[in-house]
Amino acid sequence: MATSQSLLHVDDRHRKSFAPIATPDRLLLGPGPSNAHPTVLQALARTPIGHLDPLYVELMGEVQELLRYAWQTDNRLTLPMSGTGSAAMEATIANTVEPGDTVLVAVKGYFGLRLVDMAGRYRANVKTIEKPWGEWFSLEELEAALIEHKPTMLAIVHAETSTGVCQPMEGVGDLCRKHDCLLLLDTVTSLGGVPLYIDEWKVDLAYSCSQKGLSCPPGLGPFTMGPRAEAKMEARTDKVPNWYLDVSLLNKYWGSDRVYHHTAPVNMNFGMREALRLLAEEGVEQSWARHRHNAEALWNGLESLGLSMHVPADRRLPTLTTVRIPEGVDGKAFSQHLLNQHGIEIGGGLGSLAGKIWRIGLMGYNSNPENVTHLLNLFESELPKFSGSVASAA
Repeated sequence: MATSQSLLHVDDRHRKSFAPIATPDRLLLGPGPSNAHPTVLQALARTPIGHLDPLYVELMGEVQELLRYAWQTDNRLTLPMSGTGSAAMEATIANTVEPGDTVLVAVKGYFGLRLVDMAGRYRANVKTIEKPWGEWFSLEELEAALIEHKPTMLAIVHAETSTGVCQPMEGVGDLCRKHDCLLLLDTVTSLGGVPLYIDEWKVDLAYSCSQKGLSCPPGLGPFTMGPRAEAKMEARTDKVPNWYLDVSLLNKYWGSDRVYHHTAPVNMNFGMREALRLLAEEGVEQSWARHRHNAEALWNGLESLGLSMHVPADRRLPTLTTVRIPEGVDGKAFSQHLLNQHGIEIGGGLGSLAGKIWRIGLMGYNSNPENVTHLLNLFESELPKFSGSVASAA
Protein backbone atom coordinates (compact mmCIF):
# COMPACT_ATOMS: atom_id res chain seq x y z
CA MET A 1 0.00 0.00 0.00
CA ALA A 2 1.40 3.37 -0.94
CA THR A 3 2.16 5.77 1.88
CA SER A 4 2.87 9.43 1.83
CA GLN A 5 5.38 11.22 4.03
CA SER A 6 5.71 14.86 4.84
CA LEU A 7 9.42 15.71 4.85
CA LEU A 8 10.83 18.73 6.63
CA HIS A 9 13.66 20.50 4.87
CA VAL A 10 16.41 22.63 6.40
CA ASP A 11 16.23 26.20 5.18
CA ASP A 12 19.83 27.03 4.21
CA ARG A 13 19.03 30.72 3.92
CA HIS A 14 19.61 30.98 7.69
CA ARG A 15 23.00 29.28 7.59
CA LYS A 16 26.08 31.45 7.66
CA SER A 17 29.76 30.61 7.54
CA PHE A 18 31.75 31.57 10.63
CA ALA A 19 35.48 31.45 11.16
CA PRO A 20 36.79 29.59 14.23
CA ILE A 21 36.84 31.73 17.35
CA ALA A 22 39.91 33.93 17.57
CA THR A 23 39.67 36.36 20.47
CA PRO A 24 42.69 38.59 21.08
CA ASP A 25 44.85 38.32 24.17
CA ARG A 26 43.89 41.04 26.63
CA LEU A 27 45.48 42.13 29.88
CA LEU A 28 42.43 42.55 32.10
CA LEU A 29 43.20 45.31 34.59
CA GLY A 30 39.62 46.44 35.11
CA PRO A 31 37.10 45.63 37.84
CA GLY A 32 36.78 42.04 36.64
CA PRO A 33 37.16 39.55 35.25
CA SER A 34 40.89 39.26 35.71
CA ASN A 35 43.11 36.97 33.65
CA ALA A 36 42.89 33.34 34.70
CA HIS A 37 46.04 31.57 35.83
CA PRO A 38 47.48 29.33 33.05
CA THR A 39 47.24 26.30 35.36
CA VAL A 40 43.53 27.02 35.83
CA LEU A 41 43.02 27.24 32.05
CA GLN A 42 44.73 23.87 31.65
CA ALA A 43 42.36 22.37 34.22
CA LEU A 44 39.34 23.79 32.40
CA ALA A 45 40.47 22.09 29.19
CA ARG A 46 40.55 18.61 30.72
CA THR A 47 38.10 15.98 29.52
CA PRO A 48 34.89 16.22 31.57
CA ILE A 49 33.84 13.43 33.90
CA GLY A 50 30.38 12.72 35.26
CA HIS A 51 29.02 14.96 38.00
CA LEU A 52 28.34 11.86 40.13
CA ASP A 53 31.65 10.15 39.30
CA PRO A 54 33.41 9.17 42.56
CA LEU A 55 36.49 11.11 41.43
CA TYR A 56 34.40 14.23 40.94
CA VAL A 57 32.67 13.74 44.27
CA GLU A 58 36.11 13.63 45.89
CA LEU A 59 37.07 16.83 44.07
CA MET A 60 33.91 18.53 45.37
CA GLY A 61 35.07 17.91 48.92
CA GLU A 62 38.47 19.39 48.12
CA VAL A 63 36.88 22.53 46.67
CA GLN A 64 34.82 22.97 49.83
CA GLU A 65 37.82 22.49 52.10
CA LEU A 66 39.88 24.98 50.10
CA LEU A 67 37.07 27.53 50.09
CA ARG A 68 36.86 27.30 53.87
CA TYR A 69 40.57 28.05 54.05
CA ALA A 70 40.29 31.04 51.69
CA TRP A 71 37.45 32.49 53.77
CA GLN A 72 38.92 31.43 57.11
CA THR A 73 35.74 29.65 58.17
CA ASP A 74 34.59 26.28 59.46
CA ASN A 75 31.09 26.70 58.03
CA ARG A 76 29.63 23.35 56.99
CA LEU A 77 27.57 24.87 54.19
CA THR A 78 30.40 26.25 52.07
CA LEU A 79 30.22 25.53 48.34
CA PRO A 80 30.53 27.08 44.87
CA MET A 81 27.13 27.95 43.42
CA SER A 82 26.71 26.96 39.78
CA GLY A 83 26.45 30.49 38.47
CA THR A 84 28.29 33.78 38.63
CA GLY A 85 28.80 35.82 41.78
CA SER A 86 25.35 37.35 41.41
CA ALA A 87 23.84 33.85 41.73
CA ALA A 88 25.66 33.37 45.03
CA MET A 89 24.54 36.84 46.05
CA GLU A 90 20.92 35.92 45.37
CA ALA A 91 21.33 32.57 47.14
CA THR A 92 22.21 34.28 50.41
CA ILE A 93 18.96 36.23 50.28
CA ALA A 94 16.71 33.55 48.77
CA ASN A 95 17.49 31.05 51.50
CA THR A 96 17.21 33.26 54.57
CA VAL A 97 14.77 36.07 53.76
CA GLU A 98 11.04 35.51 54.11
CA PRO A 99 8.27 37.90 53.07
CA GLY A 100 7.98 40.68 55.63
CA ASP A 101 11.48 40.23 57.09
CA THR A 102 13.20 43.55 57.64
CA VAL A 103 16.50 43.68 55.77
CA LEU A 104 18.79 46.63 56.39
CA VAL A 105 21.21 47.30 53.54
CA ALA A 106 24.21 49.57 54.11
CA VAL A 107 24.53 51.27 50.71
CA LYS A 108 27.78 52.97 49.76
CA GLY A 109 27.96 52.03 46.09
CA TYR A 110 26.44 50.20 43.14
CA PHE A 111 26.45 46.72 44.64
CA GLY A 112 24.72 47.82 47.80
CA LEU A 113 21.90 48.94 45.51
CA ARG A 114 21.85 45.48 43.93
CA LEU A 115 21.34 43.96 47.37
CA VAL A 116 18.41 46.33 47.89
CA ASP A 117 16.87 45.22 44.59
CA MET A 118 17.30 41.52 45.32
CA ALA A 119 15.94 41.70 48.86
CA GLY A 120 12.90 43.56 47.58
CA ARG A 121 12.22 40.87 45.00
CA TYR A 122 11.97 38.36 47.84
CA ARG A 123 9.37 40.66 49.43
CA ALA A 124 11.52 41.82 52.29
CA ASN A 125 10.78 45.03 54.13
CA VAL A 126 13.93 46.75 52.88
CA LYS A 127 15.49 49.61 54.81
CA THR A 128 18.68 51.43 53.84
CA ILE A 129 21.42 53.49 55.41
CA GLU A 130 23.50 55.38 52.84
CA LYS A 131 26.91 57.01 52.48
CA PRO A 132 28.38 58.96 49.53
CA TRP A 133 30.17 56.73 47.01
CA GLY A 134 33.76 56.66 48.26
CA GLU A 135 33.00 56.62 51.98
CA TRP A 136 32.34 53.83 54.51
CA PHE A 137 30.29 53.19 57.63
CA SER A 138 31.35 53.61 61.23
CA LEU A 139 30.20 51.25 63.96
CA GLU A 140 28.19 54.09 65.48
CA GLU A 141 26.29 54.68 62.24
CA LEU A 142 25.56 50.99 61.81
CA GLU A 143 24.39 50.56 65.39
CA ALA A 144 22.09 53.57 65.17
CA ALA A 145 20.44 52.04 62.09
CA LEU A 146 20.13 48.63 63.78
CA ILE A 147 18.41 50.26 66.75
CA GLU A 148 16.07 52.25 64.49
CA HIS A 149 15.02 49.50 62.08
CA LYS A 150 15.42 46.29 64.15
CA PRO A 151 16.23 44.15 61.09
CA THR A 152 16.51 40.38 60.84
CA MET A 153 19.52 40.91 58.56
CA LEU A 154 22.19 43.54 57.93
CA ALA A 155 23.68 43.32 54.43
CA ILE A 156 26.89 45.17 53.62
CA VAL A 157 29.60 45.10 50.93
CA HIS A 158 33.12 44.45 52.19
CA ALA A 159 34.93 45.46 49.00
CA GLU A 160 32.77 47.86 47.02
CA THR A 161 33.79 47.35 43.39
CA SER A 162 32.17 50.56 42.20
CA THR A 163 34.11 52.84 44.57
CA GLY A 164 37.29 51.04 45.65
CA VAL A 165 36.36 51.27 49.35
CA CYS A 166 37.17 48.54 51.87
CA GLN A 167 34.59 48.54 54.65
CA PRO A 168 36.18 47.94 58.10
CA MET A 169 34.47 44.89 59.61
CA GLU A 170 35.90 44.65 63.13
CA GLY A 171 33.00 44.82 65.57
CA VAL A 172 30.19 44.68 63.00
CA GLY A 173 29.44 41.04 63.75
CA ASP A 174 29.32 41.78 67.47
CA LEU A 175 26.75 44.51 66.80
CA CYS A 176 24.61 42.09 64.83
CA ARG A 177 24.72 39.52 67.64
CA LYS A 178 23.86 42.25 70.15
CA HIS A 179 20.84 43.31 68.10
CA ASP A 180 19.83 39.77 67.09
CA CYS A 181 20.21 39.97 63.32
CA LEU A 182 22.17 38.09 60.70
CA LEU A 183 25.22 39.62 59.02
CA LEU A 184 25.47 39.20 55.23
CA LEU A 185 28.79 40.17 53.62
CA ASP A 186 29.63 40.72 49.94
CA THR A 187 33.24 39.54 49.41
CA VAL A 188 33.21 39.53 45.60
CA THR A 189 36.28 41.78 45.23
CA SER A 190 38.03 40.75 48.43
CA LEU A 191 38.19 36.92 48.49
CA GLY A 192 41.79 35.88 47.89
CA GLY A 193 43.23 39.41 47.81
CA VAL A 194 42.05 41.25 50.95
CA PRO A 195 42.19 40.02 54.57
CA LEU A 196 38.98 38.12 55.31
CA TYR A 197 38.05 36.39 58.57
CA ILE A 198 34.49 35.09 58.23
CA ASP A 199 34.38 33.29 61.58
CA GLU A 200 36.39 35.81 63.58
CA TRP A 201 34.21 38.65 62.27
CA LYS A 202 31.04 36.64 63.07
CA VAL A 203 29.73 36.82 59.52
CA ASP A 204 26.64 34.63 59.02
CA LEU A 205 26.45 34.66 55.21
CA ALA A 206 28.96 35.56 52.52
CA TYR A 207 29.36 35.21 48.79
CA SER A 208 32.01 35.86 46.16
CA CYS A 209 32.92 35.07 42.56
CA SER A 210 35.47 32.97 40.70
CA GLN A 211 36.90 35.58 38.32
CA LYS A 212 38.65 38.14 40.48
CA GLY A 213 41.03 37.34 43.33
CA LEU A 214 40.81 33.60 42.63
CA SER A 215 42.07 33.91 39.02
CA CYS A 216 39.43 31.60 37.53
CA PRO A 217 37.04 32.53 34.68
CA PRO A 218 33.54 33.70 35.61
CA GLY A 219 30.94 31.00 36.17
CA LEU A 220 31.00 29.97 39.84
CA GLY A 221 29.84 31.84 42.92
CA PRO A 222 31.42 30.81 46.24
CA PHE A 223 28.82 30.77 49.02
CA THR A 224 29.08 30.17 52.76
CA MET A 225 26.40 29.96 55.45
CA GLY A 226 27.06 29.87 59.18
CA PRO A 227 25.03 28.10 61.88
CA ARG A 228 22.82 31.10 62.72
CA ALA A 229 21.83 31.57 59.07
CA GLU A 230 21.33 27.83 58.70
CA ALA A 231 18.93 27.89 61.65
CA LYS A 232 17.02 30.78 60.06
CA MET A 233 16.70 28.81 56.83
CA GLU A 234 15.51 25.68 58.63
CA ALA A 235 12.89 27.68 60.54
CA ARG A 236 11.23 28.95 57.34
CA THR A 237 7.45 28.56 57.18
CA ASP A 238 7.55 27.91 53.43
CA LYS A 239 9.93 26.53 50.81
CA VAL A 240 12.87 28.56 49.59
CA PRO A 241 11.26 30.35 46.61
CA ASN A 242 14.22 29.72 44.28
CA TRP A 243 14.56 26.00 43.48
CA TYR A 244 17.95 26.23 41.78
CA LEU A 245 19.57 28.13 44.67
CA ASP A 246 17.84 26.23 47.50
CA VAL A 247 20.70 25.31 49.85
CA SER A 248 18.57 22.75 51.68
CA LEU A 249 18.48 20.85 48.37
CA LEU A 250 22.04 21.66 47.31
CA ASN A 251 23.30 20.42 50.68
CA LYS A 252 22.10 16.93 49.75
CA TYR A 253 24.41 17.07 46.72
CA TRP A 254 27.36 18.89 48.30
CA GLY A 255 26.86 17.19 51.67
CA SER A 256 27.52 13.57 52.60
CA ASP A 257 24.51 12.12 50.73
CA ARG A 258 25.64 13.31 47.26
CA VAL A 259 22.06 13.22 45.95
CA TYR A 260 21.69 14.54 42.40
CA HIS A 261 20.36 18.10 42.22
CA HIS A 262 21.53 19.52 38.88
CA THR A 263 24.24 18.80 36.35
CA ALA A 264 27.15 20.63 37.89
CA PRO A 265 29.60 22.59 35.68
CA VAL A 266 32.30 19.97 36.12
CA ASN A 267 35.09 21.73 34.28
CA MET A 268 34.45 25.02 36.05
CA ASN A 269 34.96 23.18 39.32
CA PHE A 270 38.16 21.69 37.91
CA GLY A 271 39.31 25.27 37.42
CA MET A 272 38.07 26.40 40.83
CA ARG A 273 39.88 23.53 42.52
CA GLU A 274 43.16 24.50 40.88
CA ALA A 275 42.66 28.21 41.56
CA LEU A 276 42.07 27.53 45.24
CA ARG A 277 44.96 25.05 45.37
CA LEU A 278 47.29 27.73 44.01
CA LEU A 279 46.02 30.17 46.62
CA ALA A 280 46.64 27.66 49.40
CA GLU A 281 50.08 26.86 47.96
CA GLU A 282 51.02 30.54 48.09
CA GLY A 283 49.35 31.00 51.46
CA VAL A 284 46.39 33.30 51.94
CA GLU A 285 48.33 35.77 54.11
CA GLN A 286 51.10 35.90 51.51
CA SER A 287 48.50 36.56 48.81
CA TRP A 288 47.01 39.40 50.85
CA ALA A 289 50.51 40.90 51.30
CA ARG A 290 51.29 40.55 47.58
CA HIS A 291 48.11 42.38 46.60
CA ARG A 292 48.86 45.15 49.08
CA HIS A 293 52.48 45.57 47.93
CA ASN A 294 51.54 45.82 44.25
CA ALA A 295 48.63 48.17 44.93
CA GLU A 296 50.85 50.53 46.89
CA ALA A 297 53.32 50.60 44.00
CA LEU A 298 50.46 51.49 41.66
CA TRP A 299 49.15 54.22 43.97
CA ASN A 300 52.59 55.78 44.38
CA GLY A 301 53.24 55.66 40.65
CA LEU A 302 49.92 57.23 39.70
CA GLU A 303 50.32 59.97 42.28
CA SER A 304 53.82 60.70 41.00
CA LEU A 305 52.19 61.35 37.61
CA GLY A 306 49.90 63.93 39.22
CA LEU A 307 46.79 61.75 39.45
CA SER A 308 44.51 61.58 42.50
CA MET A 309 42.96 58.52 44.12
CA HIS A 310 39.25 58.59 44.96
CA VAL A 311 39.59 56.86 48.35
CA PRO A 312 41.90 57.70 51.29
CA ALA A 313 44.89 55.35 51.54
CA ASP A 314 43.75 53.62 54.74
CA ARG A 315 40.42 52.55 53.16
CA ARG A 316 41.58 51.68 49.63
CA LEU A 317 41.14 48.21 48.24
CA PRO A 318 44.41 46.54 47.21
CA THR A 319 42.43 44.66 44.55
CA LEU A 320 40.59 47.61 42.95
CA THR A 321 41.92 51.18 42.70
CA THR A 322 39.71 54.13 41.77
CA VAL A 323 41.57 56.99 40.06
CA ARG A 324 40.02 60.38 39.44
CA ILE A 325 39.94 61.35 35.76
CA PRO A 326 41.82 64.65 35.33
CA GLU A 327 39.88 67.74 34.33
CA GLY A 328 39.58 68.02 30.55
CA VAL A 329 40.34 64.35 29.83
CA ASP A 330 37.83 62.11 28.07
CA GLY A 331 38.19 59.09 30.35
CA LYS A 332 36.27 56.72 28.08
CA ALA A 333 38.38 57.66 25.05
CA PHE A 334 41.57 56.96 27.01
CA SER A 335 40.24 53.58 28.17
CA GLN A 336 39.33 52.67 24.59
CA HIS A 337 42.80 53.72 23.45
CA LEU A 338 44.44 51.41 25.99
CA LEU A 339 42.19 48.56 24.87
CA ASN A 340 42.43 49.04 21.11
CA GLN A 341 46.08 50.02 20.84
CA HIS A 342 47.67 48.20 23.78
CA GLY A 343 45.29 45.33 24.61
CA ILE A 344 44.74 46.51 28.19
CA GLU A 345 41.34 46.81 29.81
CA ILE A 346 40.63 49.26 32.62
CA GLY A 347 37.14 50.16 33.83
CA GLY A 348 35.13 53.34 34.07
CA GLY A 349 32.88 54.58 36.83
CA LEU A 350 29.36 53.37 37.63
CA GLY A 351 26.35 55.31 38.87
CA SER A 352 27.25 58.63 40.47
CA LEU A 353 30.93 58.06 39.58
CA ALA A 354 30.32 57.52 35.84
CA GLY A 355 32.75 59.66 33.84
CA LYS A 356 34.60 60.70 37.01
CA ILE A 357 36.94 57.77 37.74
CA TRP A 358 38.85 54.90 36.22
CA ARG A 359 38.76 51.55 38.01
CA ILE A 360 42.01 49.59 37.88
CA GLY A 361 42.08 46.00 39.08
CA LEU A 362 45.15 44.13 40.32
CA MET A 363 43.53 40.85 41.26
CA GLY A 364 44.81 37.33 41.68
CA TYR A 365 47.22 36.26 38.91
CA ASN A 366 47.26 39.84 37.56
CA SER A 367 48.60 41.36 40.77
CA ASN A 368 52.30 41.49 39.95
CA PRO A 369 55.02 44.16 39.61
CA GLU A 370 55.33 43.70 35.84
CA ASN A 371 51.71 44.70 35.26
CA VAL A 372 52.07 47.70 37.55
CA THR A 373 55.15 48.94 35.71
CA HIS A 374 53.60 48.34 32.28
CA LEU A 375 50.42 50.25 33.13
CA LEU A 376 52.27 53.14 34.76
CA ASN A 377 54.49 53.49 31.69
CA LEU A 378 51.40 53.69 29.48
CA PHE A 379 49.75 56.29 31.70
CA GLU A 380 52.93 58.34 31.52
CA SER A 381 53.34 58.10 27.75
CA GLU A 382 49.74 58.00 26.52
CA LEU A 383 47.63 60.08 28.91
CA PRO A 384 49.20 63.43 27.89
CA LYS A 385 47.82 62.82 24.37
CA PHE A 386 44.31 63.07 25.85
CA SER A 387 44.82 66.27 27.83
CA GLY A 388 42.10 68.68 26.81
CA SER A 389 40.25 65.97 24.89
CA VAL A 390 36.90 66.95 26.43
CA ALA A 391 37.31 70.57 25.38
CA SER A 392 38.42 69.64 21.86
CA ALA A 393 35.50 67.23 21.50
CA ALA A 394 33.10 70.03 22.47
